Amino acid sequence: MGLKTPQQYVESLRDGRVTYWDGERIDDITTHPRFKVPIALTAADCEYDAPDLGALRRYRTEAGDDAHRIYQIPMNEGDLATRVEMLRNTSIGTAVSGVYMALMSVKDDVAQVNPQCAANIERMYRYCRDNDLRAAEVITDAKGDRKRRAHEQDDPDLYVRIVDRNKDGIVVRGAKLHITAASLVHELVVMPTKGMRQDEKDYAVSFSIPVNTKGVSIINRSFAPAELNAFDYPASAHHSMPEGFVVFDDVFVPWDRVFLAGEVQLASRLAQSLGLWERTGGLIEAVRMSELFVGLAQLVSEHQGKDKDPTVMNTIAELITYAEMLRMSLDYACRHYERTPSGMVHPNILAINAAKYYYAANYHQTVRHLHDVSGGLVLTLPLESDLRHEPSGSYLRKYLHTKKDVDVETRMRVYNLIRDLTADAYGGWQFVVALQAGGGLTAQRIMMHRTYDLARAKERALIAAGALPRGGDATRKAAE
Repeated sequence: MGLKTPQQYVESLRDGRVTYWDGERIDDITTHPRFKVPIALTAADCEYDAPDLGALRRYRTEAGDDAHRIYQIPMNEGDLATRVEMLRNTSIGTAVSGVYMALMSVKDDVAQVNPQCAANIERMYRYCRDNDLRAAEVITDAKGDRKRRAHEQDDPDLYVRIVDRNKDGIVVRGAKLHITAASLVHELVVMPTKGMRQDEKDYAVSFSIPVNTKGVSIINRSFAPAELNAFDYPASAHHSMPEGFVVFDDVFVPWDRVFLAGEVQLASRLAQSLGLWERTGGLIEAVRMSELFVGLAQLVSEHQGKDKDPTVMNTIAELITYAEMLRMSLDYACRHYERTPSGMVHPNILAINAAKYYYAANYHQTVRHLHDVSGGLVLTLPLESDLRHEPSGSYLRKYLHTKKDVDVETRMRVYNLIRDLTADAYGGWQFVVALQAGGGLTAQRIMMHRTYDLARAKERALIAAGALPRGGDATRKAAE
């Protein structure tokens, strides 16, 4: 019980979990070089006494105990703003525990259909919170042939499904893909990947189990090699996190850990709830990244002596527009929050989806602007080892010189960050994540159609066209 120290977090990962990477089964991830950076990154979130961030990381529960703020249920605008600030300063290895925010936001809906499942959500939330555990967002199925429903696939296990039910629980089989930090958490929280029909009851399943449960295997992949030079890879060397391919091979789940077991009418509701919080997290990261892009573009142009060039200034203005649109969108979504029946506050659904769509749809073009300002050195700049070695270092200092007040090493660091963020290890991961995290562009389009007040828009259009008189409810009914 209680908050973990960083060392206690690391020790808690020595629990016999089955983890693979590059054809190797890793029995103790805490001593393996591939996990060194991601474990250190996540363990840092347990530094609750840190002078700068310690207070931001913890909050006081209703029982008077300290818990990580990732588990604080926002009840007002201030709580929501504090949560956003906390997520700005939290590793993704901890941020994924926000899956319990999604579950708690739909607990009221679940209770109307299955009160026991709602009680299970509440109990597991408190268990993870009170024991300072980390939980993964386990949602995306393998899916097979996308033209066919879950129960129509050649292999019925291409969506996670219930293969047996008994008095003690359920048995599940299948796999979930793209599970960030799966090997570094304590609980795997499985959610439906989408809505299910009545003939797909076995696929409408949600639960939470320990990572070391018998039958669970995790196959890892990361955008970054185990050891990277921080000078050449200023982002990847410090921020890599493995993605897990999580397999459930006839895994037993006790009934008290089950959140959904055939209640098809709730499957899409659970999937959408996680999408909201995933997209909120993605938007928080987008705001941070877009501001970095502006700063990097300005530094490059100043180092080159082109900061007053009209073309360069126009390009940087495009980057500023992108950054400010994202920042304002996040602010709007939080200020115009929505509330669940039990009082939980969450960001405005329409605003988050519109902002996430704008971020993802324009990300690649924004990177193009940064590359256009930066030039070919983004890819061809020699390594730190060349800078430190003579005579190559002397050549680099001579020919990378631009102005007396520009330090060559600083110039190289700026270029290295641009390359790492947009054209190398971290950048390759980010190119895909910007589009796919929280669902692809289509997912945001669907949610915008569901949440935008189309009836009001039609009403106003008809009034403007002179096809309807001005006037309240009758006008709106006519528009509908």
